Amino acid sequence: MRKVKLGLIQMRMTEDRNANLSKALSMIREAGGRGADIVCLPELFNSPYFPKEHGVEVKAETIPGIASEALSGAARENRLIIVGGSIYEASGGRKYNTSIIFDSDGVQIGKYRKVHLPQDAGFYERDYFAHGRSYTVVQTEKAGIGVLICFDQWFPEAARMNRLMGAEMLLYPTAIGTVSGIEQSEGNWQEAWEAVQRGHAVANSMVVAAVNRVGTEGGTSFWGGSFIYDQFGTLVARADDGERVVVAECDLDLGMDIEEGWGFMKSRRPDTYGRLSR
Repeated sequence: MRKVKLGLIQMRMTEDRNANLSKALSMIREAGGRGADIVCLPELFNSPYFPKEHGVEVKAETIPGIASEALSGAARENRLIIVGGSIYEASGGRKYNTSIIFDSDGVQIGKYRKVHLPQDAGFYERDYFAHGRSYTVVQTEKAGIGVLICFDQWFPEAARMNRLMGAEMLLYPTAIGTVSGIEQSEGNWQEAWEAVQRGHAVANSMVVAAVNRVGTEGGTSFWGGSFIYDQFGTLVARADDGERVVVAECDLDLGMDIEEGWGFMKSRRPDTYGRLSR
């Protein structure tokens, strides 16, 4: 049986980037000490969530750079795979919301730039980031790992693309919460957020995990509530609204069993899906 221990780093951020990075490294060590094989950080883990406002002056960083080199060292020292949440990346005259992935030797094996960017009250990401143009799945010694970031989670096409590219486990570094003054008129946002990702897990026979931040930043209160669902939508683990290191075991063979029994992938009809690309 193929068992993998997944660690989620649910943390609160401050204005001090060095302090945020140090906290992340400490929590990664805790996850490694508890047996995690793969660890994932939240979105923009080394800074406040600055896109909550227009016109904030924030310095982007390069890859390689301080954050990426620290994560590389943490992966090597703790002998685990790290999905580095995301950072504000500067590259080629553009800026991106970027996740970097390291193997247990500290080698960077993947980089994903957020494809879907929100632009609404409290989440003005198009003011700061350029859109990514492709998806990233890395094959590691533990699992095929796909990475999407926060707003990507509302799009089933992105999850399906990751599955078709070989992901057995889909991780969503996230920064989502309630914005002061905006009524949840449609219903409970947190329940909808979790429900759509549970659906991705079932529809694609993948482990799906979201890693959220916590705390109040200005008028935004981040929920936490990081979770792991297995390939048939059973809850494996869920955090509360505090800083937590969640470590839980996932059975990768379950995805193969479900696909053999239910045949979601082999029963697809791509010849009928043409409108999805228009």
